[in-house]
Amino acid sequence: MKKTYKIDVDCANCANLMEEAAKRTGGVKDCTVSFMTLKMKVEFEDGADAAEVMPRVRDNCRKVEADCEIYL
Repeated sequence: MKKTYKIDVDCANCANLMEEAAKRTGGVKDCTVSFMTLKMKVEFEDGADAAEVMPRVRDNCRKVEADCEIYL
C-alpha cells in the first residue's frame, strides 16, 4: 500500500535526511520525499498498518530534523 502525506520541512537536505530516516523505519518498504512539493510518499510493507507505522516514521524523522512535520 502507498500513501502520500503533506510535510513541512525547511530545506532540501533536511528532506533527504527525513527520507532516509523513514526508510529505516520498520514497516516501511520505500519512501520518497519531495522538498519542492512538500510531500512524502510512503510504500508500506505487506500487512503493515499505516496508522501504526506513521507515528514511528514521524518520531524517526524528528530525530534528524527536530522541527519537521508530517501531517497524518
